[in-house]
Amino acid sequence: MLQPHSFFWHYLWLAPCVLLASLALFMRRRGLHKEFPAFFCYVLFEAVGGGLLYAIDVSPSTTGSMYWGNYLFYFVLEVVIKFVVIGEVFTHLLRRYPPLGRLAKKLITGVGILLIFAAAIIAAYASPTASWIISTIRILGRSVSVVQCGLIVFLFLFAAHFHLRWERPVFGIALGLGITAAVSLACWSLLAGWIFGQKSYLLDFLNMATYHACVLFWCYCLLVPEESAVTSATLPAEHNLELWNRELERLLQR
Repeated sequence: MLQPHSFFWHYLWLAPCVLLASLALFMRRRGLHKEFPAFFCYVLFEAVGGGLLYAIDVSPSTTGSMYWGNYLFYFVLEVVIKFVVIGEVFTHLLRRYPPLGRLAKKLITGVGILLIFAAAIIAAYASPTASWIISTIRILGRSVSVVQCGLIVFLFLFAAHFHLRWERPVFGIALGLGITAAVSLACWSLLAGWIFGQKSYLLDFLNMATYHACVLFWCYCLLVPEESAVTSATLPAEHNLELWNRELERLLQR
């Protein structure tokens, strides 16, 4: 059953696409696409892009270079959108502090774009005997996963340190991205070491199953109503983000 192009393999590829398309539809109906525009674009991109990649992969006329070329284009766009989504999470988490949220979003998006160019340049010279496209994807995959894991860990530590309140949709988006990034990093590292040998396709199943679980988690966090809770808006004096926010706003207005 755990074989490339088995029934389970087809299911793990297509099911998240269908779930994400449904999630996008419900987000549109409930107005969540206005509250989370970047994540809404990510959901649509993954639903459509994943389906197109599946069609290219199973097509009998598709060559290896054709598939990897399309996958690289898809992967680069996915990386950019993911960093924009992480920036959007920061913005929602710092909703009470708009200047800090805008600054975090710009910095994270800039990091994502610079990372793509850096990985492409490194891949061009890292392994001249290997395929340039596959080399680029592997280096970009490992680099992006490391940075994404670091940003998500920093996000949770930052929120815990300043006692910021998580809304369930924001928490779900951040945790799902963090889990997928961590598993992808582990899979890219194992693939680079050729530890699994001819059974490296098992890493694809791990990646796909993890992503499927995270898509279900996103559906739950965004579509199931959240119970309202009363929390204190007062922060300890030593964790005063309000001062940071005022100073940043003053600097930006100069």
